[in-house]
Amino acid sequence: MTRQIRALAVVLMVCFTFLFVQVNLLQVGDRSCAGVIGAIVGSTTCRNDLDRDPLNRRAMLRDFARPRGSIATADGVVIAKSVDSHDRYVYQRVYPAGSLYGQITGYYSFVYGSSGLEAQYNDDLAGRTASQRLESLSDLFSNTDTSGNLTITIRNDLQQAAQTALGDRTGTVVVLDPRSGAVRAMWSNPNFDPNPISHHDSDTVHTARDAKNMLAAAPGHPLVNAAVGALYAPGSTMKLVTGSVGVDLGKVTPDQPVYPPAKSYQPPYGSAIANFSGETCGGTLFTILAVSCNSAFAQMGTETIGPAAMLSGAARFGFDAQLPIDLPGPKAESTIRPPKSTQDPNGDFTHEIPQLSLASIGQGPTVVTPLQMAMVTAAIADDGVIMTPHLLDVVRDSNGNVTRRWRDRPWRRATTAQTAKTMQDAMREVVTNGTAMNMAIPGYDVGAKTGTAELANNQSNNAWMAAWAGLPGQTPSVVVVVVVPNVPGYGNAATGSVVAGPVALAVMRAALADGS
Repeated sequence: MTRQIRALAVVLMVCFTFLFVQVNLLQVGDRSCAGVIGAIVGSTTCRNDLDRDPLNRRAMLRDFARPRGSIATADGVVIAKSVDSHDRYVYQRVYPAGSLYGQITGYYSFVYGSSGLEAQYNDDLAGRTASQRLESLSDLFSNTDTSGNLTITIRNDLQQAAQTALGDRTGTVVVLDPRSGAVRAMWSNPNFDPNPISHHDSDTVHTARDAKNMLAAAPGHPLVNAAVGALYAPGSTMKLVTGSVGVDLGKVTPDQPVYPPAKSYQPPYGSAIANFSGETCGGTLFTILAVSCNSAFAQMGTETIGPAAMLSGAARFGFDAQLPIDLPGPKAESTIRPPKSTQDPNGDFTHEIPQLSLASIGQGPTVVTPLQMAMVTAAIADDGVIMTPHLLDVVRDSNGNVTRRWRDRPWRRATTAQTAKTMQDAMREVVTNGTAMNMAIPGYDVGAKTGTAELANNQSNNAWMAAWAGLPGQTPSVVVVVVVPNVPGYGNAATGSVVAGPVALAVMRAALADGS
């Protein structure tokens, strides 16, 4: 009996020890990696699942009782801050600009957790990063305010210009600095006001819950940042990729090949691909890009380039990859691949050559996010290099000391520098003698490409404008991409030039107004 009691005692001791260790791992180990212990040992192996869970009420109660840093634009406009709430949560998160930055800041809610930059840089805002903890050893064990204030790359004047230019139309405007990848504006309509969702007054919370549910189901999905989360057929803006791939392979030059004048292109085993309004066009690269010749670019992608090279060339621009923008959650992946089927199980055009012809002109299986098309344009503007797109500029503590600064870095090389320069010349021709003549700005070097993607119903289009601009002889300083989806009608009145062009021009003029 004594041996049995001893054995039972040993088993109970082992169980107790296991429970003790497990509780400490959950309550101390997993939490401390982002706090004092993590700051001291620099651990990157611990799980911070509990602290980082946006719906962790214990963490939210703790954070709502502490100072939280502000978020401000590059030109000093505060777009998120905490104020005294005079209730049990101590601090209330408010968004002075309302819906202008809803999809960027996201919300910070005791009911719904956090989204947008509030979630992406939560530890910086709450003052829980290692650098903030170690700024002063005395702060490790005190209640000193270690919160961080974010400055982002977006210019408030450009965000307002994008909102004004787009007006009541559904659509998206993305503005990049191609030299650094800095996002200067990112506006989509519809958008949402994060203030009601972030409020913690009980009556307002219930209203916010209903509002959020309605927003989630609303047309246009305003809670989704369309710049990174929505996919659209790109139409003729895709010809920038097709042309770049052809030039990069050495199979397309400014002089060769000379594509024959035609009203349409007949791919093998598929239906004929017609030019816009039944026009006849053909010629060399600069000519066919200027007039946006469907027949020539369909032939280029199908015969001059071919399936494998077209796929690998598009991949260098970022197709079929998650874009590295510093926003939380999944981002939609742009693609030119046909859907996998019994005829084409690999989705690689092997048995879908007609789909390759359509993909080469931005139709058929091709879909892109607005940010992806902005990065395509930026790659051409910056001599073939795609810089990592980003919203963060710098984080400073309450004393103004820098605790984190974004370091510009390339994401990938899309083309050679010489290919990019050739495509720059081709895009200049589109502005000088082509479909984007309305994008010319006196005193500036401007290149552009229009896009008009015909949708399946044949009664509406996605209207696009992709453009870059800068001072003559210098690397372009701004890229603007605009998409207005589902424009009703057919013909010139529903084209990218007419619909998206004026929006892009207004935003580009605003971007260049500071002398960039």
